[in-house]
Amino acid sequence: MPHPSRTIRIETTGGPETLKPVDLEVGEPGPGEIRIRHHAVGLNYIDVYHRTGLYPLPLPVAIGLEGAGVVEAVGEGVTHLKAGDRAAYAGGPPGSYCERRIMPALPVSRLPEEISFETGAAMMLKGLTAQYLLKRTLPQGGLQAGDFVLFHAAAGGVGLIACQWARLLGLQLIGTAGSDEKCALAKEHGASFVINYTQEDFLPRVREITGGKGVKVVYDSVGRDTWDRSLDCLRPFGLMASFGNSSGPPAPFAPVVLAQKGSLYVTRQVLFTHIATRATAQEMADDLFSVVRSGAVKIRIDQRFPLAEAPEAHRALEARRTTGSTILLP
Repeated sequence: MPHPSRTIRIETTGGPETLKPVDLEVGEPGPGEIRIRHHAVGLNYIDVYHRTGLYPLPLPVAIGLEGAGVVEAVGEGVTHLKAGDRAAYAGGPPGSYCERRIMPALPVSRLPEEISFETGAAMMLKGLTAQYLLKRTLPQGGLQAGDFVLFHAAAGGVGLIACQWARLLGLQLIGTAGSDEKCALAKEHGASFVINYTQEDFLPRVREITGGKGVKVVYDSVGRDTWDRSLDCLRPFGLMASFGNSSGPPAPFAPVVLAQKGSLYVTRQVLFTHIATRATAQEMADDLFSVVRSGAVKIRIDQRFPLAEAPEAHRALEARRTTGSTILLP
């Protein structure tokens, strides 16, 4: 029996205007799959990369990698979920901008009753990203309480979660943001120091804060605009952890630069490698659920758009008019 699903997809890459609503029909899940009806869908910058073609996808395609709702049916071999379960996910193939979909069950976790669907949709991709950065993407010798880390875009969805989680871990997070209001938001959520990069160069300020030593790790989702000066913020043997490029990809550089700047390490991380197995996906989700349920990490949703207004949501995200998390409501 087919099930109707209003879906936002692209037939060609380009601007927000390429996001078009279509009416599709969804069938029954196959082996290892579920059918889920969304109550809320998360918006993330990777959606922009898919829409523009920076990260190419076969067309036409529905985009979106995060959602929360109720499992309607499960396919053969799915044992960790059943029909009627509240669930949330980040990952799987793109396609969350819809009312319902069939998708692999692997990245989907049961959502605790204490966590709303809206919060679930707002926190999975961003929260799991913060988890793998602060817990799994570590400099030589790891991170200990009192260590300095630099986190760009600290008032964004990932950033506000990372500020709170870093505070919980005892880290001294130095957050950058593009306005005094955004800096205040990052500070309110646990950043030890904040820098408005439109008013001052973050490099000398980081050096000042750390007594000239530099930070152990830079977590950077900005890319081109922050890359070179971020390398100069690192202490010897420090780690440059890139996980996005909202300003564009960094320019190519010669590896000898890393030697000249203090035998640095560089890594380009992506969530989906970390959650590639059911065991790891569940372990990371459980860690996220734990800190959210405890109240140590609060998920801030500052923008809500109807699913049909996905183009306007993309415009707001690209114009850096958003803070915290943004969700789409089917």
